[in-house]
Amino acid sequence: MASLNRVQLIGNLGQDPELRYTQNQTAVCTLSVATTENRLNAAGEREPQTTWHRVVVWSKQAENCNKYLGKGRQVYVDGRLQTRSWEDQNGNKRYTTEVVAQSVLFLGGNAGGANRDQSNQQQNHGDPSGFGGGAPSGGAPAPMPNMGTDSLDDIPF
Repeated sequence: MASLNRVQLIGNLGQDPELRYTQNQTAVCTLSVATTENRLNAAGEREPQTTWHRVVVWSKQAENCNKYLGKGRQVYVDGRLQTRSWEDQNGNKRYTTEVVAQSVLFLGGNAGGANRDQSNQQQNHGDPSGFGGGAPSGGAPAPMPNMGTDSLDDIPF
């Protein structure tokens, strides 16, 4: 039988990213992402319900998250759930479930502390995503070519 472990979130960071490195010098960034739903309470009024998600990002993407994201910034996260266990200082077994990100897209504008390293973003020609193919360095989308109405007849759909 097939199985699927996939998580997709759109939410806002509750704090600045936390970056650290493993013993092998692999970057690991932890994000705290809040998602909010409006639910009806007993009185029939809409009431926001916020859920917090711990997101772990690895390697170059982790460094980019630390460099360009900040508290309040909206993100899209695509990843999988993972549960880990460990023993605390008192010998009690503890568990945590987190989202291991396969991709993180930076949404919205400069809410909160976004683009914390403005000078590095300008050096990287305005592509803070780390995925390439972003907007030109001016930040505006590239203009569409002027095709005119004659060339529209050549489109096969």
